Amino acid sequence: MTIKQFFMETAKLISPIALALIMLGLGTSLKIDNFLRVFRYPKDFFVGLFCQMIILPIIAFLLIKIINIPTEIALGVMIIAAAPGGVTSNILTKFANGDVALSISLTAIISLISIFSVPFIIFFSADLLNIDYVQKNISILSISLKMFFVVTIPVIVGMIIRHYANNFVLDKTKTIQRISVGLFIIVFISIYIEEWDKIVNFLIKAGTISLVLNITMMTVGFYIAKFFASGVAQQKCISLECGLQNGTLAVFVGTQLFDEIVYMVPTAAYALIMMITSILFLLLIRKLN
Repeated sequence: MTIKQFFMETAKLISPIALALIMLGLGTSLKIDNFLRVFRYPKDFFVGLFCQMIILPIIAFLLIKIINIPTEIALGVMIIAAAPGGVTSNILTKFANGDVALSISLTAIISLISIFSVPFIIFFSADLLNIDYVQKNISILSISLKMFFVVTIPVIVGMIIRHYANNFVLDKTKTIQRISVGLFIIVFISIYIEEWDKIVNFLIKAGTISLVLNITMMTVGFYIAKFFASGVAQQKCISLECGLQNGTLAVFVGTQLFDEIVYMVPTAAYALIMMITSILFLLLIRKLN
């Protein structure tokens, strides 16, 4: 086994574990009310859903056509654009005095929908980009089933644990978060080391389009919510949900589809950029308030 193969296998092994732990942690923060809330306040939820699941992939694809980037990075960008929002958006929405309940509902429900939407968007994008080397032995159904076991099942288990062992959840939530973050860091270190000889060139290209996509989506989400959502708190929430994606899920999908870790470089770039831009967004919001 070569060094590159070792790091690729490391990412393949660790990413599903890290993702499952993150989704388990999300499940422990959920209640049935988070799902029922959608029926009580449907307008805000569907504005967020539309921005994240429809507008985000479309804008990502348009940027790919406008900005000249290698096909590997292009498909990597579509993977991160297809990914649902991450749990980080819930935390930052709280700091921004946004609608935390809406943020949690969007993260939870879109994460569950993602087992169908993510494979569809990626395979459809590959067809539009004339990319024919997506592994032929992996179908949309195959990816959906794998995502079901590392996304849906951990969320359900987390909710059951919260219901029957709430004290255990309070004691162990931080530990679960720390382990998942640690595993996430290992995956990204593997990405950087494996592609070190190309990393500067790839990061410049991937970082440029990731920065443009992130800022564009946070801005678009902010103004769409301004016109269609209920208020300022919902506006902040939807903007952050549009800008903060689940990088671990994107890495997991990438490792299932490809044998080259280069497809995960946009995810690594986006993960760094989204944290910087979201913090700047928070500072701007606080200053305006």
